[in-house]
Amino acid sequence: MHLEIITPDRKIFEGEVSEATFPGANGSFQILKNHAAIVSALEKGAVSYTTSDGKKSLVVDGGVVEVNDNKIIVLAEKVIA
Repeated sequence: MHLEIITPDRKIFEGEVSEATFPGANGSFQILKNHAAIVSALEKGAVSYTTSDGKKSLVVDGGVVEVNDNKIIVLAEKVIA
């Protein structure tokens, strides 16, 4: 899957991932390959994802995530850490 994490200032990450976990409004949720299309609001919390280099994580302060055809786009208000 292709993941892009973008803030109003810059692109934080772009690359291939095998899974990603997000802090949704109703609790965290995980996206795996061939996930159904979804658009969800994000709360403040940890976004984690696994690349070929291992698991990585960062904290976002809200935003939106869209998943469609194995492409994930995260529009984050800001990245805290």
